[in-house]
Amino acid sequence: MNSYKLPLTKTEKIIRKYKRARRNRRAKFLGTMINPSRFHKSQIKFFMLLVPFLVVTLLPLIYIFSHAFKPLSELYAYPPRIFASRLTLDNFENLFLAASQTGVSFGRYFFNSLISSASVIGLSMLIGSLAAFSFSFLKYKIKNTLFLLNQIAIMIVPLAVAVPRFIVMSNLGITNSMLAHIIPLLAMPVGVFLVKQFMDQVPRELYEASIIDGANKWQIYWRVVLPLVKPALATVAILAFQNSWNNMETSELYIKQEALRTLPFYFSTLTYNTSSIAAQGMSAAASLIMFVPNILLFIILQNSVMNTMAHSGIK
Repeated sequence: MNSYKLPLTKTEKIIRKYKRARRNRRAKFLGTMINPSRFHKSQIKFFMLLVPFLVVTLLPLIYIFSHAFKPLSELYAYPPRIFASRLTLDNFENLFLAASQTGVSFGRYFFNSLISSASVIGLSMLIGSLAAFSFSFLKYKIKNTLFLLNQIAIMIVPLAVAVPRFIVMSNLGITNSMLAHIIPLLAMPVGVFLVKQFMDQVPRELYEASIIDGANKWQIYWRVVLPLVKPALATVAILAFQNSWNNMETSELYIKQEALRTLPFYFSTLTYNTSSIAAQGMSAAASLIMFVPNILLFIILQNSVMNTMAHSGIK
């Protein structure tokens, strides 16, 4: 029995053409391909230049890992040593021992950070991509004004709006709740700008063909445009996670109940009641625990981030 294949719609044809162009396109700089699928001999001259910088860049990361496993006798060594002569888990043991003596468990702080970070990532990607879609594809009177305000918001330091933000949060009645960890961090002007610039590279014919095929604006956004901007969304996810996971401001300003505070605030206050020597080791262990999720998320999504930088347009 012969299988009958339905002909492709105009929208599907343009999507395939767009993906093929992105896949086949190789951004070049002085004869060297950016983010190629495999090694190319033209990259050797750049490797010779970049490897020394890579070593210098990796030294702080190596120091963070090594410092967390140093014994107390080496934490105050002068000059500081990058590599520990003897690795120990004493810093982590002291950290969790101090955590067990508090009224709220370590797991509760970790759960609060996990829930707030996951919520901020999902909502930031949704809100940012919707705003970018409206700026890139829709037509309305104040679009340029709103986009200009978004650009101005990028230049505003968060500390400058701390008081107005606190007043808004208080009037909304969401202080001392989990929403206080989420709502203030949802505005990401940088994410909106990044996704919007990426959506601008999507062919306008694709939007017009989708309308001809009977798709509404939500279907065009969700099924047509959003799958094509996944690299930009991955970059927004990294930025949103870093902003939320390392955040202490919401716990300090909006939360009074200890059980609702997050892991960064917990680590910052855990060493107050300990000696300065033990606190140094506990701080090193806490810094490593906070740092590892950031680097793991970047490693997982690094290919998408590279695609965001390399595929800047379609020729």
